[in-house]
Amino acid sequence: MIFPKRVVFEGSKKSQEINLTNAGDDSAKYVISIVQMRMKEDGGFEKITEPDSGQYFADKYIRFFPRRVVLAPHESQVVKIQLTKAEQLAPGEYRSHFYFRAEPNKKPLGEKEVAPKKDTNTISVHLSAIFGIAIPVIIRVGESTVQVSISDLSLETVGDTVNQLKMKFNRTGNMSVYGDIAVTYISDRGVETQVGIAKGVAVYTPNLNRKFQLDLKETGNEKINYHKGKLHVVYSSKEGEKLAETEILLD
Repeated sequence: MIFPKRVVFEGSKKSQEINLTNAGDDSAKYVISIVQMRMKEDGGFEKITEPDSGQYFADKYIRFFPRRVVLAPHESQVVKIQLTKAEQLAPGEYRSHFYFRAEPNKKPLGEKEVAPKKDTNTISVHLSAIFGIAIPVIIRVGESTVQVSISDLSLETVGDTVNQLKMKFNRTGNMSVYGDIAVTYISDRGVETQVGIAKGVAVYTPNLNRKFQLDLKETGNEKINYHKGKLHVVYSSKEGEKLAETEILLD
């Protein structure tokens, strides 16, 4: 468990903290590093070593401690983060990602593994899962010129049971956007029912577009007929500021 899920330096803020908690029932070791990532048009991420055009890494301006943590079951540790050399930053947004990787427990020296019963007719393979999670660390310098709109709304039925709303985010300006999506169904009689919500949807620089899809609920005060009425979509910041909105008429 990691909180918060993203770290943002802006204004006069020079230091922050991340709380890392071992939610398991065994002791665990975590290694913390910084990696660089590109957001793809579908919202996925992939590791990179060189920035794309218009992308700036934050790692040179970040210090953090500790870099390796051992936690007992349900124990927590604070990771301290400090912004450095801020005076060297030109206006814009800088982003890297903290990567928290769990290391597998190793047997103490001298302790023997219990060997399974051998079967000479089979091949045995032992796999150990290694878990990791990455969260963005962002530095923002100067005034934001970001704007966002939503386009290309379409409603599709998947497998004859799931109504899926597809959309595209269009971002302009010098910074990324981050917020929540709320979808409201409005019937012909004006009855409103919230049918979809998605939290923490981002479009990171330098991406200008991001495709997104959301499965809509089937519950409400009345039977929802997705062939009549309309869907109203609102994209809002965590502070409640409306960033973009649009709607689609259903037929």
